[in-house]
Amino acid sequence: MKKFLESEIPDMPAEDCLFHIIPAPYEKTVSYGGGAAKGPAAILDASYQLEAYDGASCPCTYGIHTHKAQYSLEFMEREISEVLKTGNVPVMLGGEHTVTVAALKAMKETGENIGIIQFDAHADLRAEYEGDALSHACALHHAIAMDFPLFQIGVRALSLPEVELRKENNIPFLDGYEIGRNGIPDNLLPDDFPEKVYITIDVDGLDPSIMPATGTPEPGGLNWFQLFQCLEQITAQKTVIGFDVVELAPIENLHAPDFLCARMIYNLMGLITRK
Repeated sequence: MKKFLESEIPDMPAEDCLFHIIPAPYEKTVSYGGGAAKGPAAILDASYQLEAYDGASCPCTYGIHTHKAQYSLEFMEREISEVLKTGNVPVMLGGEHTVTVAALKAMKETGENIGIIQFDAHADLRAEYEGDALSHACALHHAIAMDFPLFQIGVRALSLPEVELRKENNIPFLDGYEIGRNGIPDNLLPDDFPEKVYITIDVDGLDPSIMPATGTPEPGGLNWFQLFQCLEQITAQKTVIGFDVVELAPIENLHAPDFLCARMIYNLMGLITRK
């Protein structure tokens, strides 16, 4: 695989780089359209077309190091743990949403109070799906099981057990239908949400009109500007210790979704560095 924005970034030692890209082409439990394993390579390819200036600054000057691809959850957890220990920011490229479980385990090992912010069309709160507790449909159930505070944004497809689990655990959320009616509120996060946060972005949280390249599309998602209204609030109020972008399933000869993901990642890096 290529390195993220390799054509633009300065040559810096890995330990001096703020952002650490961890490709995670893991795809074992997809339940509709496939292709998520090809997502990391497509994002890295598309990143070659990015400009270093993101409209406000050049986040690449803080250093971006691309790791070797990791194909098992155990190895992903190890890589993320090592990055967190240095105080730098792991950025995982999925793969299916199950890869987030590796990040959750790595963060749990730190013993710190960390909140999880999830952008997604689906709640992903099932205890198991098709007999598998490590299904992509269960990724954030693991967050609840590990006692992470969770805030969900953009969800518009839930099973009845997930609705009940939300109620039982008092999980705060801003669902896609509410966003469609009223937009993004000025006070997005709960007042008592942790200072340190990890962001997981399932690309099906975006509307299929701008993100058709995903295995489980759902109408009514966030547009680009709504997404960044949310991210601007989050980065202004909280310290982002890491994030992932998952479930891109590239479509041959349709480059816009791949580039959208690369641009989203780079612009989020910019927000993090400008806090």
